[in-house]
Amino acid sequence: MALPLSYNVKNVSVRWKSTILAILGIALVVTVFVALSGLASGFLHALRATGRQDNAIIVQRGSATELTSLIPKEQENFLVVDDRIARDANGTPLASPEMVVVANLKHRKDGSPTNVTIRGVSPRAFEVRGGIAIAQGQGRRFTFGLDEIIVGERIASRVADLDVGGTIRMQKRDWKVTGIFNAEGGGFESEIWMDAKVLSQAFNRREMAQSITLRMKDPAQIPSFALELQSDPKVQVELKQEQAYYADQAGPVATNILALTLFVSIVMAIGAVFGGMNTMYAIVAGRTREIGTLRALGFSRRSILLSFLVESLYIALLGGVLGCLLSLPANGMSAAMGGPGFSEVAFAFRITPTDQAYGLAFAGIMGVLGGLLPAVRAARIPISSALKEA
Repeated sequence: MALPLSYNVKNVSVRWKSTILAILGIALVVTVFVALSGLASGFLHALRATGRQDNAIIVQRGSATELTSLIPKEQENFLVVDDRIARDANGTPLASPEMVVVANLKHRKDGSPTNVTIRGVSPRAFEVRGGIAIAQGQGRRFTFGLDEIIVGERIASRVADLDVGGTIRMQKRDWKVTGIFNAEGGGFESEIWMDAKVLSQAFNRREMAQSITLRMKDPAQIPSFALELQSDPKVQVELKQEQAYYADQAGPVATNILALTLFVSIVMAIGAVFGGMNTMYAIVAGRTREIGTLRALGFSRRSILLSFLVESLYIALLGGVLGCLLSLPANGMSAAMGGPGFSEVAFAFRITPTDQAYGLAFAGIMGVLGGLLPAVRAARIPISSALKEA
């Protein structure tokens, strides 16, 4: 015969002071766990949302990032005329050779240095990339051939002097900010874009593509195209679906964030588990006579054990729900961290339902661990000694 759930709920409300302390301890752990998970989710989303499903990107074989990639001009000319690449109305391939460098700029708040990705693009870039648009009322695109730039809206809010109409100093040249663009929440919003030819002159780089973005006629042909290039000795390049490429770039950083999340949460959880355990031991000590009465009424040791475990789990889940609610203000908050090529990637926290579900599950684990030993103690109390308690 099992004890009714209402019995546990009533006991929790009667002993509300100790219950609140246990709930707050678990809520704090869950808040940190969910917030850090939201940090990882936001970073992954920023890079996974970069690019299009029907685009492919070509980089030098074996290069870790676009920064370390170089594609000779003769290979570029060979690659962009492939029949699998889409064409515009004039029959011109929808391909954008691009260059990438990193510039050291200053944060708006404190003037501290930060690395920002500078992307040199071709006139085809805006058509090929898709989703790149000047924010309403935030200027215009740069003019090819001039020292003009456009800036992703997330990095514009974090780096000094990136206001429309302003200028920044790079490579002993003044660059005019003509517009601020958005990229549907993708990683391009953490970049500065300019004319690739002007970039190569200003940064003393050979006019050589570091990556080529292609619009495919049929995205389903990307795997076969990639295999063909992999086995072609004439070119030393590799091809990937664009979104997959940038998502892979996020992999190591996101893994480190998740590892940090688990480490911090587990350290805090140990304290919460011991706090919950002390609370449950105190509850057991204060209800010794009550436990003896329940046993005398016919409730088994297993029922007593299960009842106290349920009570501990109930307290933990209350803490988990509170922790999830406390984490919600972090959703949408701006953050930044080092991304591919050691440049800053700005993004927003994303507190997802999955993160919150994991938070509740984590709270449940803490509840079970914190209540197990006190529940075992309660179940082992002899009926005779329990009834003798005053």
